[in-house]
Amino acid sequence: MYQRILLKLSGEALMGDLGYGIDPKVVAQVAEEIAQVVRENVQVAIVVGGGNIFRGVQAAAAGMDRATADYVGMIATVMNAMTLQDALERINIPTRVQTAIAMQEVAEPYIRRKAIRHLELGRVVIFGAGSGNPFFTTDTTAALRAAEIDAQVIFKATKVDGVYDSDPMKNPNARRYETLHYNDVLTKDLKVMDWTAITLCKENNIPIVVFNLFQRGNIIRAVRGEKVGTIVGGFCENN
Repeated sequence: MYQRILLKLSGEALMGDLGYGIDPKVVAQVAEEIAQVVRENVQVAIVVGGGNIFRGVQAAAAGMDRATADYVGMIATVMNAMTLQDALERINIPTRVQTAIAMQEVAEPYIRRKAIRHLELGRVVIFGAGSGNPFFTTDTTAALRAAEIDAQVIFKATKVDGVYDSDPMKNPNARRYETLHYNDVLTKDLKVMDWTAITLCKENNIPIVVFNLFQRGNIIRAVRGEKVGTIVGGFCENN
């Protein structure tokens, strides 16, 4: 069983069927799933995206300055982080939000040693505002923070139950992988995480487990080491 994990949540996961914004029922469900893990004395850090509110890449494609668009997207992730924090604390799970862009009135600044101390004390730590730099995704942030806090694994919770050789929504014959090497993701151009994130995980030998967030109990099953979704890397240092 893992002792310290990093959970990567997409912003889109928090909007449920609304099409935009945040669905409180979905957030409450996710919080309950996380609480199960915390109650088994597992240290949990979270990186959450902001695509349910604002997508910097799409705004840039429509003509907005890319750096500005990415900063707006970072602020959107903080909104999601604060919402998730509230849901967790309402079920008595102590939580701290740390942001890569200073927002001292609503969250702590990201300080690596302080984040680790929060985890040691049993608090969930949610990292908001991405890496604090434009042109980097929250996937890369997840890989970076996982390496910084010595997380044993990254759990990427998505809307599908693993990594496929093609889009399972479009191809009914798409094949799901049970395991992949980091290099497989890069050479086959599989949409697991962006290349920078995969490279960071490879260099630090951090496995990535991709699974369906909305199947009840998947997070705790993954933490216990049960077969859930697709495992990328982590087999040996030279994967």
